[in-house]
Amino acid sequence: MDSLEFSIDETTYSSLVNEKRKSGFENKTWDEWFQHIFEFKPKSQKEKMENTANKFFYDKNFDQWMQNFAINLNDIWKDNSAKNLKPSFEYNENENSAIILGAGPAIKKFNHLDILSKSDYKGAIICTDKILADALEAGVTPTKFPKFYVATIDTFDDIWTLYDHEIIRQYGHKINGVFSTLTDPHAIDQARQNNIKINWVHPLFDYNEGQKSFNHISALMVRSKNKSKGLPGLQTGGNVGTSCWFIGWQILKYKTICLIGINHGWEREDPLEVILAHGTNQKMPPMEKNSNLFKKLFPEIYNPEFKTYCILDPIFQYYSTALKEFISRSPNWLKTINATEGGSIFGERIVCQKFTEFLNQHE
Repeated sequence: MDSLEFSIDETTYSSLVNEKRKSGFENKTWDEWFQHIFEFKPKSQKEKMENTANKFFYDKNFDQWMQNFAINLNDIWKDNSAKNLKPSFEYNENENSAIILGAGPAIKKFNHLDILSKSDYKGAIICTDKILADALEAGVTPTKFPKFYVATIDTFDDIWTLYDHEIIRQYGHKINGVFSTLTDPHAIDQARQNNIKINWVHPLFDYNEGQKSFNHISALMVRSKNKSKGLPGLQTGGNVGTSCWFIGWQILKYKTICLIGINHGWEREDPLEVILAHGTNQKMPPMEKNSNLFKKLFPEIYNPEFKTYCILDPIFQYYSTALKEFISRSPNWLKTINATEGGSIFGERIVCQKFTEFLNQHE
């Protein structure tokens, strides 16, 4: 099976399932459970999803996040702020776009990396960390595409392995990396050994708590040695693919963002055990794919733009809902094109088209 991008570990996902079961909601939808565990009604679907993620991931991972930040802080003081990546000039018309490379199955299913490598595309390439080595091996390199970036947002201690690759060492000196202040330090060290240029961002997760939030406190700590430095705050939507979308227009100021490999959903033919465990090796309780319970907890949706189906587990429901709402509220000058040719990202303010069509328009 092709590799996919995930943003929670096995223990976290198992805890989420167990908490839902212990609450007496085993046979209820995730949406019903989400509403049950909060004492208020969120103002929007995105807010509901964000609060759910915070409740389960914040408490569990907070100590590790703080440890990562503490270890990274000395490097943060010395390295570049990602805000310095902001261009000091206006892009030419044929260069004012960026392609986000996700690790969803469609990127290999439709040979998008090979198609891109043979194109005369003039814009920027922004890789999620999981697809970086595959992209370089396919010929999508910073030699051919000089405006080349990679992003790592996740905090897990095995993220460093994504950078432990000979071809990344070969091209690292030509790559700008955007890293969360909470990223595991081993990943930063590995990227640095590959001569990838380190640029830092604050991931936003508790900023709504105001002055007592860690986002506020960590920002003050970063500026304590250089008040003018500061780091840009970045919404993540819980995953690196959505983070790259924000990097493309909020930091790099591109007016057109094209998505490939951003499925945010499972293919119909994916193995049941993979879907149930969100791609981890966690052993999940058995469930039949054609059962009413499975259909309720793991809805299948139809993408009318690409005429395809995909299955959403609870995590992908969060990712998909958050990204679509972010796009619907994005500035009017921004155009988001989904050229994944499958998956769950469609709707308001999203232009869906084949990747070859996008390239023909931007070469």
